[in-house]
Amino acid sequence: MSVTVRIPAPLRRLTDGQDKVSAEGGTVAEVVSHLDGQYPGMRERLCDESGQLRTFVNLYVNGEDVRFMDGLGTATGPGDELSVVPAVAGG
Repeated sequence: MSVTVRIPAPLRRLTDGQDKVSAEGGTVAEVVSHLDGQYPGMRERLCDESGQLRTFVNLYVNGEDVRFMDGLGTATGPGDELSVVPAVAGG
């Protein structure tokens, strides 16, 4: 199941500058795993040592925040779009 993944500028050095890539997987976790196989280092940027989504990274499937769905277990299907959005803070 091919999913389009939108890559933010800070992570594009892992994807050779590409802002969109394709990945396979039936869940967000599987897509992240596939991304890491294609672009080594991606998983460690998105997930912490325990395998959970890092607090400063937001993932959206078709515009819906996975934290309010099933987290990394959120289902993905053909044609879905997974957006990686780093948290922004300021003062």
